Amino acid sequence: MEILQAILIIALSFWMVLDQQGFVVVTWFPSIVGLIAGIIMGDIGTAMVIAGTFQLMSLGVANIGGSSVPNYGLATVIGVYVAIRTTHDLEHAKAVALAVGVPVGMLGIQLDVIAKILCTSVTHAAQKAMNAGKYAKMNRILWIGPLIFGLSTALPTALFIIFGDKIVKLILEVLPVWFINGLTIAGGLLPIVGIALLMQFMPVKKYLTFLIIGFVVSAYLNMPILGISLLGFAFAYHFFTTKMNEPTATATNGAGQVEEGDDFDE
Repeated sequence: MEILQAILIIALSFWMVLDQQGFVVVTWFPSIVGLIAGIIMGDIGTAMVIAGTFQLMSLGVANIGGSSVPNYGLATVIGVYVAIRTTHDLEHAKAVALAVGVPVGMLGIQLDVIAKILCTSVTHAAQKAMNAGKYAKMNRILWIGPLIFGLSTALPTALFIIFGDKIVKLILEVLPVWFINGLTIAGGLLPIVGIALLMQFMPVKKYLTFLIIGFVVSAYLNMPILGISLLGFAFAYHFFTTKMNEPTATATNGAGQVEEGDDFDE
């Protein structure tokens, strides 16, 4: 069973980056890959707590223009695998996942850069074959690109799985208790930073009323997140339908002329 889980986790990490670059069926978002990793490992509850932490950390972070950002999807997959394998205590599992996942996520920046550099050479080789009219060879060369990107996440995952227990024990022995506790605190603070970054791109001032309502029902009424989501959907639906039914400032007839009786400032 453990061998099958290891194979499926490696396959998930391989597919994750390919899906991100192309199909976008599963996506590389922590909340999605964390759920799949939790199903594989047989502990969805712990996996979703870890995935939710990494998902909130990734808010407001995007690889715009081909830039490389921390791979929180990879951090989630490895964090979930290592945490569930080493402990059944939720808080300890979260700390272990952060201790292992955060460095791996940062390592994902360098791995992504290396993959893109290597794929540049692949592109030039494929273009050379195309210019020579060797289209079959060009197609074979282009398959190397997805392989490189897949290995950029599958390889570190495989290394952690093969040497996982030793690596985790070494990390836990070397890292002091105060550092592990600090990671737990950071796991609570970083999502706030992610949400703050996300809010910079949102029209907060325009919809401040709804933001305050959401905060009140969460902080003071202890409404669960599903209830808040449904409440937000209700507000959004009402706002959308109201705006759609509002008459335009100037009504026109079929010929594009202003109807009689309409106010029109020249």
